[in-house]
Amino acid sequence: MKNDWRQNLFKLISQNISSYPMADSEPDQKKIDWSLSDKGIITESELLKFYSEATGLPVIEDEALSGMTINRFPEISVDFIETFLALPYEWDDSLVKILMAEPYSISKVRYLFKAAYGKNTQFYLSRRSTLDRIIKKIYSREEEASLEYEKSALELSDDSEETLRNLASEANIVRLVNEMFTRAFEMDASDIHVEPEENKLNIRFRIDGILHDIMTIPISQFPAIASRIKLIAGLNISERRLPQDGRTNFKLGKNEVDIRISTMPTINGESIVLRFLKKDTSIFELSKLGMPKRILSRFEELIKLPYGIILVVGPTGSGKTTTLYSAIRKINSPDKKLISIEDPIEYKIERLSQIQVNPKIGLDFANGLRHIVRQDPDIILVGEIRDKETAEIAIHASLTGHLVFSTLHTNDSPGAITRLIDIGIEGFLIASSLKAVLSQRLVRKICTVCNGKSSLDSVKCKNCGGTGYRGRTGIYELLDINNELVNAISKNADSKTIFEIARRSGMKTLLEDGLEKVEQGITTREEIARVTINI
Repeated sequence: MKNDWRQNLFKLISQNISSYPMADSEPDQKKIDWSLSDKGIITESELLKFYSEATGLPVIEDEALSGMTINRFPEISVDFIETFLALPYEWDDSLVKILMAEPYSISKVRYLFKAAYGKNTQFYLSRRSTLDRIIKKIYSREEEASLEYEKSALELSDDSEETLRNLASEANIVRLVNEMFTRAFEMDASDIHVEPEENKLNIRFRIDGILHDIMTIPISQFPAIASRIKLIAGLNISERRLPQDGRTNFKLGKNEVDIRISTMPTINGESIVLRFLKKDTSIFELSKLGMPKRILSRFEELIKLPYGIILVVGPTGSGKTTTLYSAIRKINSPDKKLISIEDPIEYKIERLSQIQVNPKIGLDFANGLRHIVRQDPDIILVGEIRDKETAEIAIHASLTGHLVFSTLHTNDSPGAITRLIDIGIEGFLIASSLKAVLSQRLVRKICTVCNGKSSLDSVKCKNCGGTGYRGRTGIYELLDINNELVNAISKNADSKTIFEIARRSGMKTLLEDGLEKVEQGITTREEIARVTINI
């Protein structure tokens, strides 16, 4: 029942497309369609799908357009191109191929091209925001005015908030930012990078841990785009000299996403990064992270211990938070009190009392953790151990009957122990509290549609966008603290000694786990080399 209105909209579109063969004004249905899209109620992709199904016209995706060289059609009116969003992209003596953002005007455009140029027409559909951007780039009539606008926009004074709000409210800017978000969501991107350069604005998406160029926009539009993003995030749109952080929920058709926004001043303007956070906590399943059975089985036993410290280590972006949340979700139950202190809180977990670090008021990891232990918790999650004080409080909590989860930035699991010793923790305290260290990395999985061959072919696989990879999995190394390791750690043994003992006890390295996944056809040697080369 929830999608009845979408079915009704599709019926209306189908009925009305053929009703406006030569209309002089915009049909009401077109206005309704675009209004719904502008408000984020339905995405441009969904609208194009409706149009395509109703007319049989093919859709040309942005990825295909990005590889085309589109020239200006000779002697055509710019007003005509902009009014109908009809972009001729290929032609010969008899036929012209035209991209359209909607099908209601096709009959009129067909008639006008035949009457004015004597050419037959062949139509394709594409996103309105994309066509709008390409048309402005190719058919700009007032280059001098554009340059003047660019100069004035980039030199706006700090008190020009009203001007910035007006720029951010322009329909084409609203559509462009909405579509940027929609494409990122559709491509399963984790981050959007908005990066101004001297003469252009680059938009890049991080997909499966790798940044990809998505679009280039005239730098003149940057103040409007930056202001639009800031308004969405509730940031100060006139502040461009200081970093800002914000967070918002954004509606993308039938989906709602949580977006974290960070701005940072650079020499060419503000760099803006948007992190997409999935609201569905069902993604936090230990069994779906890619742990080999031997590690998964033991790790599930470890996280059920009544007390002790369990560390997850690896560089930024290696999936540590996902592993910790998955562990918490596995052992979360009504009879346990769970508290976390994080920076930042990325996901909201049911029955987990989550505290956000706030150094401005003195609430750092150490101070927050000190108060957490007074809240009678059973399980404590510390986002990261960064200093001696935090480590000491975490160890004390583990020795007084609490199970503590935390992270460290180290290359491998033995390195976590030497890192704790380096910050001033005595070996005997580590030995008496530490139960295990899990080291991990994320690697891209081979695309299951093209089997990784798309990157070698001229035709891009839609599932992986031509990269040969889609999705990620983890590779893991579990250091299980046994009696021999307890004795060695108590004597402040170095990482080489710890590693040798662990190997004798059966520990498999990250590299070995990765090579097993290569043999299983999950990933490639190149991916394993990419994430383990510095270990």
